[in-house]
Amino acid sequence: MPIVQMFNKELAPSQVQALKFGLWIGMASIIMLFGALTSAFLVRRGVGNWYEYKLPIEFFYSTVIIVISSIVLEFCFRALKRKNEKLFKQSLIASFVLGIGFIASQIIAVKNLLSQGLYIDLNVSISFLYVIAGLHALHLLGGLVTFIISILLAFTSEFAVNDMKILKFDLLRQYWHFLGVLWIYLLVFLILQ
Repeated sequence: MPIVQMFNKELAPSQVQALKFGLWIGMASIIMLFGALTSAFLVRRGVGNWYEYKLPIEFFYSTVIIVISSIVLEFCFRALKRKNEKLFKQSLIASFVLGIGFIASQIIAVKNLLSQGLYIDLNVSISFLYVIAGLHALHLLGGLVTFIISILLAFTSEFAVNDMKILKFDLLRQYWHFLGVLWIYLLVFLILQ
């Protein structure tokens, strides 16, 4: 079955509920993962032998980028609901490019850390930073794959708006906003430590 047909098929109500439930279970497990990491960070920090470092400015730039990406994606969702094909496609591409910008900014931040000699094996405090930022970036890459599928569908199939298309795009939107809020939490946590 071609990819376009596979993602454009109508879903039964039970499948709709399963998709929503699956997304929320996935986000809950991500929350538990990062909750465990930040808890372990706090416990390990209390033991001592903790290396203090300054967060790279690129982490702050990436925060601005992901917030803008979420705002643009919200415009994209509204354009879809209003059946504005041109704005939908433009804002979909723009939000995706901003997501790539977030990843690029994170890579630059890591290069900045490495150029200061802050390698992952230097101290457990640096290891935590790399693990937290890396796992978040990995989850964000999953969102970017979903963006790629959405872009392919937007440009290879006839533009038609129905409840299923809105639902599927809403799931992407919810996940993307979740990742943005998660990054803000992680950055605030790292700043306050």
